[in-house]
Amino acid sequence: MDKRLLLLSLPATPLLAQAATATGQATSTPAATARPNIVYIMTDDHTAQMMSCYDRRFIETPNLDRIAADGVRFTRSYVANSLSGPSRACMLTGKHSHKNGFTNNEHGIFDGSQQTMPKLLQRAGYETALIGKWHLVSTPTGFDHWEILPAQGDYYNPVFIHMDGTRAADSGYVTRLITDKALTWLEHRPAKPFALFIHHKACHRAWLPALEDLELYEDRTFPLPPEFNDDYAGREAAGKTEMEIGKDMDIVYDTKMFVSPEETPRTRLSSSYQNMIGRLNKEERQRYDDFYVPMSRKFYEEWGTDYNFLPRQSESAVGGSTDARLLEWKYQRYMRDYAKVVHELDVQVGRVLDYLEAHGLLDNTLVVYTSDQGFYMGEHGWFDKRFMYEESLSTPLVMHLPKGLERRGLIDEMVQNIDYAPTFLDLAGAPVPSDIQGISLLPLLKGKAATKADKQKMKHWRDAIYYHYYEYPAEHDVRRHYGIRTDRYKLIHFYGHDVNTWELYDLKSDPHEMRNLYGQPGMEGLQRQLHQRLEELQIQYDDPQR
Repeated sequence: MDKRLLLLSLPATPLLAQAATATGQATSTPAATARPNIVYIMTDDHTAQMMSCYDRRFIETPNLDRIAADGVRFTRSYVANSLSGPSRACMLTGKHSHKNGFTNNEHGIFDGSQQTMPKLLQRAGYETALIGKWHLVSTPTGFDHWEILPAQGDYYNPVFIHMDGTRAADSGYVTRLITDKALTWLEHRPAKPFALFIHHKACHRAWLPALEDLELYEDRTFPLPPEFNDDYAGREAAGKTEMEIGKDMDIVYDTKMFVSPEETPRTRLSSSYQNMIGRLNKEERQRYDDFYVPMSRKFYEEWGTDYNFLPRQSESAVGGSTDARLLEWKYQRYMRDYAKVVHELDVQVGRVLDYLEAHGLLDNTLVVYTSDQGFYMGEHGWFDKRFMYEESLSTPLVMHLPKGLERRGLIDEMVQNIDYAPTFLDLAGAPVPSDIQGISLLPLLKGKAATKADKQKMKHWRDAIYYHYYEYPAEHDVRRHYGIRTDRYKLIHFYGHDVNTWELYDLKSDPHEMRNLYGQPGMEGLQRQLHQRLEELQIQYDDPQR
């Protein structure tokens, strides 16, 4: 236990008092009276498939797995709106997008004057800090300290905005720098319970690895997802999108093939790509070019200098055709660079865990690791997110629990990112405002210390989650839609502009969501039930889209 926390004589929260009673520990001991700290680590576009405690097909993430092995792993963790800014707003407020006002990245500014969970933690006596990606346009509020990246930020030698409004570029790789700043803040934090929010840029597009990791995974051939060559039959909105690896992933921006045999290393660079790698100094740029330029020249020698986009997956991936081989080549490059970015992320999460352990903080700290949403790693032939289909609706969620929360292993109840705010407030012993729409996860985390009331809450846990995506027209052309996911079924309504269609999936028989059952004979009764449950949730969450 950190010596500064031992000096605190704060009243025990109801949770800690119950835990102490259950274990026979006196409530006057420091472990029982010091309120738990919170370290919330959130990444961008890190999907559960690329985290080995969820899926062992692709890569290894030993430090992220440490959290799950020592604590809990949620098997059905979802977002309310699969997009970076809106997802962050849901987390901060505990409310769906239509209630917190930040529905999309294109036309929104987060209203920082509204009630947020960090502000409520401050009122409860917590020191709060935010380091890393903000992506909500407005200036952060509710934090005693913050250092943020402007907009999406850069991977190499990034600029940070400081609380006084100044901007300064730091030398290094962004994932490492965010961790450095977080650990520096921990070293100098006040002697009071704290909530530290570490928000990483990784694993956002374009996937630029740490220079030391350029050679990683180059010998790895990643398996194609079973629905890689999806033809989108029966799913109109899916067929209209622009996020296919073949036809929509840019050969220069995304796979870094920016040099043909007769060209200099800077000839084909787009301005956005040049801005990203142009941040490297001369020696760093040479190291980068030494890796990608030979690969780029070899690519254009084999495939021709006019190559960029492929036809649709359904048209191109036939047998051993040239298009099919090119499509798989793009997939392998995408997977390798994404995996490299995850590798450094995993290393830096390990540094945070090591610090907390070395300073005696782990026993009294809730450590949460999650992402702002999931991501497609070739499923349906896609990259990106946005859809209510499983890969982007789902998000990884693992927690190391402080003493007093004794649950371990898997948690199968359906949870959502609107639940984080009430959970943190509940843990801090702060009242949860009635307008927060999420549910505290503490009853699921208590284990043997669960009360009769907790067990009743677990018994009657939510049977469905509600989702609403708004950003259209916009990049990737994913149509607006809302829907519900139950234990077994999913009902989605795509609406507006050029679509007005419903989709229904049986996730037990069709986990990859390839067969739209809506309107099929025999589905009438199920459809009525799901429509009714959808309307109930829209009324519960006061969403006018009904």
